[in-house]
Amino acid sequence: MFKQVKSAVFWYYLYKFRKRVLLIVLLLSITLFSNAIYADIVEYLQISKQLEYLKVLLIGKWLIILFNIVFSAYLVLTLFKNKEKDNKDKKEKQNNKKEEFSKREKEFLYKKNLRNKADILLDK
Repeated sequence: MFKQVKSAVFWYYLYKFRKRVLLIVLLLSITLFSNAIYADIVEYLQISKQLEYLKVLLIGKWLIILFNIVFSAYLVLTLFKNKEKDNKDKKEKQNNKKEEFSKREKEFLYKKNLRNKADILLDK
């Protein structure tokens, strides 16, 4: 029973946040591939005796890795904060909608007896 509930919760959240989960997996896979590519390029540079480019390559590799890890951490930390911001935005929009009416529109909204031209002509 517990395994079914755990599985249901897991798949619910995976479906709900599938875009972010895919982005995080993509970023972490880029990090792993950058390490493999780095090893190949270092081996090539050692064979061709162009060791002066190793410093630039090392800095580039770590910039890619750190950017991906920091961005993934940011995505994980902000995973559940979207609802709070959305709720605040919705409340602000509702307040703005209430105050958007002009004085003339308010008069028509609260007027007890609305009459159009046809009603006026029928009265004559």
